[in-house]
Amino acid sequence: MAHSELTAPTLTADQALSAWLEHLAHERRLAANTLEAYGRIGRTYLAFLQNHRGGPQRLSDLGTVTAAEVRAHLAERRGGDHPLAARSISQTLSAIRAFHAFLDRRCATPAPQLALVRGPRIKASLPRPVSEDQARGLMQEPDADPDAEPWEAARDRAVLTLLYGCGLRISEGLSLTRADAPVPETLRITGKGGKTRLAPVLPVVRTAVDDYLALLPFPLEPGDALFRARRGGPLTPRHVQAMVQKLRGRLGLPASATPHALRHSFATHLLGAGADLRAIQELLGHASLSTTQKYTAVDAQHLLEAYSAAHPRR
Repeated sequence: MAHSELTAPTLTADQALSAWLEHLAHERRLAANTLEAYGRIGRTYLAFLQNHRGGPQRLSDLGTVTAAEVRAHLAERRGGDHPLAARSISQTLSAIRAFHAFLDRRCATPAPQLALVRGPRIKASLPRPVSEDQARGLMQEPDADPDAEPWEAARDRAVLTLLYGCGLRISEGLSLTRADAPVPETLRITGKGGKTRLAPVLPVVRTAVDDYLALLPFPLEPGDALFRARRGGPLTPRHVQAMVQKLRGRLGLPASATPHALRHSFATHLLGAGADLRAIQELLGHASLSTTQKYTAVDAQHLLEAYSAAHPRR
């Protein structure tokens, strides 16, 4: 959308939202899941304003948004049939701020009252990794599933070994194609925001993927998703999450043992083995070192727990 169109007095609020999402997709190159979340937040916000003000909104109307209106919207999101937690409320306010910042920069439509709105206080939470033994148990347990076909068990083992062995997000692991296998010693991974990084691949990971491909009953073209579901379609994040939920139930692991916990475990276990924090940041693809530094607190916590358990004067 051209600049003159973005500042046109006839521009609707919905068109302004579309322009913002287009900016996020093509200029900021945000991930599809992030775009979907921002779009959902934006549409809900505009629907509230339309209902609250009694009619469709235009770009000029968005500049008159008051702090009271935004607070009322956040209060509405805290209630209802599906109330949002404090962290989700904070993310909602952050997205609304980002939308209005775009309107200020690109559409010459500031909303000064937004600066008066404060989000909820969020207690910083530490990553919750699984132990090395628990990670090993999750990777081995698929072979003991009596309901899984041998190729499905090999697939699940390969996916979990990949997430833990390379520190990948689920979306990154499932983005691999047939052309990526046999897996090389180093994978080029495209992460959040379209940023690429190199992920070293352990022999155990390559072997697990090879074992899966040897049993896979479906022919794949080079561009096809590497990991397949039972009926041959691409494996989805929901399947991986459900699979880990099933496995952790059989192993007696806590609800915090999720696919993403394997990524946390990758970082924490590397740090505990003496890996450099900057190197871990590169391996995880974190834009900021402060994000990676959370793992030092986790490692220190485990050290204190081990000290408390083993000290002769405990």
